[in-house]
Amino acid sequence: MTSPIAQESPTNLTEFSVSELSGSIKRTMENAFDHVRVRGEISGYRGPHSSGHAYFSLKDDRSRIDAVIWKGTFSRLRFRPEEGMEVIATGKITTFPGSSKYQIVIENLEPAGAGALMALLEERRRKLGAEGLFDQDRKQALPYLPRVIGVVTSPTGAVIRDILHRISDRFPVHVVLWPVKVQGEGSGEEVAAAIRGFNALGPGDAIRRPDVLIVGRGGGSLEDLWSFNDEIVVRAAAESRIPLISAVGHETDWTLLDHAADVRAPTPTGAAEMAVPVKADLDAQLASLAARLRGCAARQMDHRKQSLRALVRALPSLDQLLALPRRRFDEAAAGLGRGLERTTVVKRRAFERVSSGLRLDLLTGRLQQQRQALNDRLLRADRCLERRALSERGRLSRFEASLKSLPARLLGQIQRERQHLVSFGRHADTAMSHTLARSRSAISAQDRVLQSLSYKNVLQRGFAVIRDEDNHPLTRAAGIGEGRAISVEFADGRISAVTGGEAPGDDPSSSTRPPQPKKKLPKPEAGDQPAKQGTLF
Repeated sequence: MTSPIAQESPTNLTEFSVSELSGSIKRTMENAFDHVRVRGEISGYRGPHSSGHAYFSLKDDRSRIDAVIWKGTFSRLRFRPEEGMEVIATGKITTFPGSSKYQIVIENLEPAGAGALMALLEERRRKLGAEGLFDQDRKQALPYLPRVIGVVTSPTGAVIRDILHRISDRFPVHVVLWPVKVQGEGSGEEVAAAIRGFNALGPGDAIRRPDVLIVGRGGGSLEDLWSFNDEIVVRAAAESRIPLISAVGHETDWTLLDHAADVRAPTPTGAAEMAVPVKADLDAQLASLAARLRGCAARQMDHRKQSLRALVRALPSLDQLLALPRRRFDEAAAGLGRGLERTTVVKRRAFERVSSGLRLDLLTGRLQQQRQALNDRLLRADRCLERRALSERGRLSRFEASLKSLPARLLGQIQRERQHLVSFGRHADTAMSHTLARSRSAISAQDRVLQSLSYKNVLQRGFAVIRDEDNHPLTRAAGIGEGRAISVEFADGRISAVTGGEAPGDDPSSSTRPPQPKKKLPKPEAGDQPAKQGTLF
């Protein structure tokens, strides 16, 4: 049946809906421009969106086209887009039917020639230099004799062989290689991750932390060395707490890593020479210093011997030293007898003077005086005790009178306190009744919620809970090994089980495999069963 609109149409042109027309235009453009290369300047770039996609525009002096880089493509880009950067984008043209716009979906992005790379390099150098990453005061000194050297380079290139050869010739030490890509997509991220990985090593790790790092690769063009101009590599080198030597390219090749590193070596071989000294030179220097030390010690001993001999000749003889003490000793021995006699006479006279004052009448008089003084003191003590007893007797009389009036006051106070206690008891009973009623209602509501949320209801529908030997629930099959004891809880109880591998029909080697011993599962204790909610009243 022909629609009224088609009957009234003055022409026989086919009518399209908006969606059909937009879809046809989209298919036409994608078929006609499925692979194009566009050169232009990046405009409106604000970094990746929260979804991981990047949206911006490409423009020249007359036109502008929207561009998008999907998340998976953005992570594989060798260069990161930057505002104002001239690039060559490879992709396909598509449309967005929702707003009648077309855009280019970029699959690859590269700078537009060496001039653009140099301009980008200079801009990046100014930006990082303004942040202080190239300052000389933050650079560290290299250790004189490192025990471990970390090398970040390709494991298959000639750089690692040159470094190992020169280190073994000069001073063999332990070298740890962190293999990375030194060119191509993702090489900058690998170099930065290697530098941070060496810095993350601790004293207790299996790999010992290096004392110095060498980041190197062979020579090449600006594009080949571009990974070492990456901002993430420069920041990792600046943050390194291990002294870092940059050995990228030949002596005429300069990268941003050379400015951020603590020391720049002209070649990887030069970096190895900077890292370790020459062992033969050290041995020769050590032998020379040892010979000088032995000669100095011998000359010092000879000088001390000569000084000791001169001092010995200047000392007097033993007879000269003892002559005066001997004379004083003889004189003292000769005068000892006379001194004892004089001392005896003096002591006898002093004894006679003291004994002359010790007469009987003097001693009797002194005793009488002391006895009289003692009697006086006893009399005074008796009078003091009498006065103190009278004072205490009066105080006790007053206290006895106050005690007689105390029971009447105590009875009134006790009666009032009893009335207060009775009133407080009635109020406490009422409050306790209301509190118990509220608590009983709240516990009943919580019990209903607990029963509705209990996993026991799920077990009633045919499900089960799997637990390990420690009664912990197991939620993933990937973490359960073969021959492991488990327990399975159903709605009506628990059973024990032992895990197995594949079915015997699926594993051809199952017929020859010895049976695994079953681990005896301990019986669940009474405390392992979920306790039922009881009543509190």
